[in-house]
Amino acid sequence: MLVVDVEASGVEAAKHSIVSVGALDLANPQYRFYEECRVWDGAHIMDEALAVNGFTKEQITDAKKQSEADLIHSFLRWSEKLEERTLAGQNVSFDRDFLRHAAERAGHTDWPFAYRTIDTHTLCYMHMIERGRKPPVMHHRSALDLDAVLNYVGIPAEPSPHNALTGALSHAEVIARLLYGRKLLPEFTEFEIPWRAK
Repeated sequence: MLVVDVEASGVEAAKHSIVSVGALDLANPQYRFYEECRVWDGAHIMDEALAVNGFTKEQITDAKKQSEADLIHSFLRWSEKLEERTLAGQNVSFDRDFLRHAAERAGHTDWPFAYRTIDTHTLCYMHMIERGRKPPVMHHRSALDLDAVLNYVGIPAEPSPHNALTGALSHAEVIARLLYGRKLLPEFTEFEIPWRAK
């Protein structure tokens, strides 16, 4: 399973750009990826997105940084070593779509990932239902955002601003706790799994 987190200049994969990608192999969690890039020429930039990921306009337009195309080629090469490349994460369709659009812009025609993904939101929702807990609802829809999912599995909220590698690590730890009932990464060993705590 390829756990991934993308930070971007906005929320629409067709008109915004990747600014960083963090990832790891769930089967071999020390095999990690983190790279940053500048936005592609003409990409839209949302101030709200930068407030979330902590980058400045100057940082994401810095000509010294690699291009989005270079980053996506690097990421795809890195992913080739994984035995299973099913994408996983929180709201992972966002990440999948950004990676796919970046690959298309870069002229990478051999897209290696499936449309099917594993979403931590769904895993958490199901885990709660199985244990007789009612998932939180706000505005008539699920309120299981990343911080709520982290809290449910016993991990503090992700630091702000968001970092793609920190996000991928958080997603991986959530998956390990929800699917296997065990801790995965040394970054989270101090935090107990609530339903296993005595």
